[in-house]
Amino acid sequence: MATYIEMPKLADTMTEGTLVKWRKNVGDKVEVGDVVAEVETDKATMEMEAFDKGTLHKYLVSEGQKVPIGAPIALLLGKGENPPADGDLPAAKAQAAPAASAAQPAQSAPAASVQASEAKAAPVASSSSERVRISPFARKIAAEKGVDISSLQGSGPGGRIIARDVESGKAAAPKPSTAKTSVAAAPAAVPATPAGAGDKQIPLSGMRRVIADRLLASKTQIPHFYLNIEVDAAPLMKLRAQLNEASESAGGPKLTVNDFVLKAVVAAAVKVPAVNASFAGDSIIQYGSIHLSVAVAVEEGLVTPVIRDVQKKSLREISDAVKDLATRARNKKLKPDEYAGGTLTVSNLGSYGIESFSAIINPPQALILSIGAIVKKPVVGANDQIVAGQRMAIGLSADHRVVDGAVGAQYLAELRRLIENPTLMFL
Repeated sequence: MATYIEMPKLADTMTEGTLVKWRKNVGDKVEVGDVVAEVETDKATMEMEAFDKGTLHKYLVSEGQKVPIGAPIALLLGKGENPPADGDLPAAKAQAAPAASAAQPAQSAPAASVQASEAKAAPVASSSSERVRISPFARKIAAEKGVDISSLQGSGPGGRIIARDVESGKAAAPKPSTAKTSVAAAPAAVPATPAGAGDKQIPLSGMRRVIADRLLASKTQIPHFYLNIEVDAAPLMKLRAQLNEASESAGGPKLTVNDFVLKAVVAAAVKVPAVNASFAGDSIIQYGSIHLSVAVAVEEGLVTPVIRDVQKKSLREISDAVKDLATRARNKKLKPDEYAGGTLTVSNLGSYGIESFSAIINPPQALILSIGAIVKKPVVGANDQIVAGQRMAIGLSADHRVVDGAVGAQYLAELRRLIENPTLMFL
């Protein structure tokens, strides 16, 4: 029986993917694990591997098209198999955006986006759905139709449930809600003023859509509170100059201010571990390791690649990791596990000249730090004299379900101590 290669879910936030490049040609033999295409998700371009073997008989989508998760993108044939008639092929192109051309770049198809979002949101009516062998496309149809997939018998390879098996299934009866409490739906936002002459309407990219969804959820579902301090950055700048002079004389790269800030953020979290935590419904998870998310601005928005077990890394290792992750983030070459699983986030807008700001929490984390620019200003020094100083504003945004004000203040006090006495970071 013919097998369809389907658009896989390559990241937790992915609802659709753009087929960037085919790596197998029509007529090529395909083995399980072979890279058949390159797919762009909302955050990275990734290699897509085959889950079945056969001969690549036909592309169902073209390079540059956006395709919902689970939609068929190519047809594989086994030895001696005949292809289905063109009229029996899945309408993959109806679910994808038009192919890009030299004059018209590919854009997301609103209908496809809605279908993908609904498929992701709708539950499949089966408590054992994860134990059933079913194709992603068939699972999507089951979710839309409310079909209990545990009652189906698959006609695909190895008994796998495929789309036609679901089409003949019956809708499952809705289960009563077990929720103890309910939350009223948020009021609809006031619609934007329609675009007029001279206005430009920009379709949401996959990344922009994810950013919108996550930050709206964060701001409306997490009880934020904010603390702010101003620290003396002169000692840090003095130590940085000394270390950079030594590094340059040895042919090494320079350390940035952000490298020192990240080191201090981590060292302070080791001293105050309550901030390295998440809210888990009926408990709080306090993590034993610090996986530091670092906000990186990219063309389409923002990504937060993660430095894992950062409490074990030296200043130079942190510096090298940030440079590597930031470069690959801007080139959309991050792997899914490199921007997932963070426990604490730092956002630094100092290089943009922003003196202070309050960031939105990166869920499911409980704390994010916002770092401003180092500003030269008059300050009150020893003996109450006005002297020239270098000050840096630091903001803390915390989830009040996890972090109390006193804990946040304790953490900022430790962070101030380390930045104003930077040699302590290395003890």
